[in-house]
Amino acid sequence: MPTLLSCPMGGLHRSSITITEGLNQPWMFAELYSQSPPPGSSLLFSFSEVRQREQTLRQKKNKEKPKFKPSAPRIPEGDKVDFDDIQKKRQNKDLLELQALIDAHFEHRKKEEEELIALKDRIEKRRAERAEQQRIMAEKEKERQARREEERQRKEEADAKKKADEEAKKKSALSSMGSQFSSYLQKADSKRGGKKQTEREKKKKILAERRKPLNIDHLNEDKLKDKARELYEWIKTLESEKFDHMERLKRQKYEVGNFHI
Repeated sequence: MPTLLSCPMGGLHRSSITITEGLNQPWMFAELYSQSPPPGSSLLFSFSEVRQREQTLRQKKNKEKPKFKPSAPRIPEGDKVDFDDIQKKRQNKDLLELQALIDAHFEHRKKEEEELIALKDRIEKRRAERAEQQRIMAEKEKERQARREEERQRKEEADAKKKADEEAKKKSALSSMGSQFSSYLQKADSKRGGKKQTEREKKKKILAERRKPLNIDHLNEDKLKDKARELYEWIKTLESEKFDHMERLKRQKYEVGNFHI
């Protein structure tokens, strides 16, 4: 059921209007408010009349208001966007990033190559040092072997010289002993007609003849050393003569035994 709008005699006021269901256009009521009835009259508008007046006002507004034609938004000339420039900048940025990656890669590779070269240099240096150490060790070993060989040869020469000296002394002692033995035989032959001597007496006599006085009371330390060395050599000579006599005795016994056979 439609709701009525009432307006008193004093005119049309906002507080005396009741809005119908579904009516929510306030600008239409502004037009209704402006059309006040003449004084002294009372108006009673039905909903259909209000509806009709509303449609009339809407048509009037539509005629007065120009139709809106949607169009693409226009960008001011000063703010015009250049998509080619944006694309170019993006490509340049990508190229710069790619170039940075390439530079970083080559820098890393260069650093690795430098480290590899440094490592090879260290290896070569260590190898050269090792070779030099081995060469020095080989030279020292060669010198040591040479010194050992020289020492061996020198020792052999000294031994040979010493042996030759001993042989010469032995021959000299044997020759002197032969002369002494011959003189002893002569003395024995000359004394054969006299008193017969025992073996003990003969031995004592021979020892007395061969014994030499020491005479060391007046000698100093160096002279005593020389005297001791001389006595040592003399003892060696005596031992050598003893050995030769023993060998000669064995040979004579052998010859005598073969002669009797």
